[in-house]
Amino acid sequence: MAESGSPSERIAAELRRRIAAGELAPGARVPSTRRITQEWGVAMATATKVLNRLREEGLVRAVPGVGTVVAGKAAPEEVRAREPRREPAREARPVAEPTAERRVRSGGEGELTRERIVATAVRVADEEGLAALSMRRVATDLGVATMSLYRHVPGKDELLRLMTDVAFGEQPLPEPPAEDWREGLETVARLQWRIYRRHPWLASTMSFTRSVLAPDAAVHTERSMAALAGRGLSGEEMAQAAVALAAFVCGLAVHFEREAQAEQDSGLSAEEWMDRVEGEEHARLMADPERFPMFDAMNRGPEIDLGLEALFEFGMARMLDGVGLMIERRGPGAANS
Repeated sequence: MAESGSPSERIAAELRRRIAAGELAPGARVPSTRRITQEWGVAMATATKVLNRLREEGLVRAVPGVGTVVAGKAAPEEVRAREPRREPAREARPVAEPTAERRVRSGGEGELTRERIVATAVRVADEEGLAALSMRRVATDLGVATMSLYRHVPGKDELLRLMTDVAFGEQPLPEPPAEDWREGLETVARLQWRIYRRHPWLASTMSFTRSVLAPDAAVHTERSMAALAGRGLSGEEMAQAAVALAAFVCGLAVHFEREAQAEQDSGLSAEEWMDRVEGEEHARLMADPERFPMFDAMNRGPEIDLGLEALFEFGMARMLDGVGLMIERRGPGAANS
């Protein structure tokens, strides 16, 4: 349990006060995690902890399509009719809600399916980051008991695998494939970059040493290797080139979620943060031309773009240059063995 003076407990106490004073009436929406991060200047994980604490206490609940609202006996009839009966909390985790399960089975708010579970999980991760995602959170947003999810998804690891497949499947590879090998690889890399940008949490879940079975992601590697077929490279070289390029894109894309979290924590965009740092500590440290002659030269020259987009374009082009050099050295008659 968090200490009474921790940020999450202080924020939770303030929201309890608003509820008790009637400032937040039964059925009214409470601040979302994003609103909490903005109003109190805390991290998304802290904001998530606040709402989870209030849910466990029975003060708030999630209404699908609406958000988190204040619970209570005085809730409007249309809200109270959907409210699952709460038993006194016995421990700091959700208790079974038979009423909610019966509601789903009867089709009152739509049948609970694997597709709905995964779609809800993707939405939570997109909006609040991977730290906010849990089986309990998904169940809360769907208005069902947590255990009911396990009939469709064995656990969080499987949920993440399904989320990965959905994310990659949203934007299929163009057909037909490009005939030029470089254009083909570039097409795959750019599509992966767009997918990671759309789902900032995704890159941090990927592994290139312990890959998961996600068919819609695997077709990217298949397409990249096919683009290199018949160019004189061995099977191992084609696979290594395809995976190395994908790993580069993913490794750079990890910073999408990190930057989003840093912006929430600091209230500054990457550009604003750099302006402040360069104007203070950064300028002082890099003002020593003997120790940092290259930095000193760059500071005196034109502005240099080290943003993620510029780094992606530079890195992708150089990797493709290297693959092209391998192909060129094999010559037109090299065997593809």
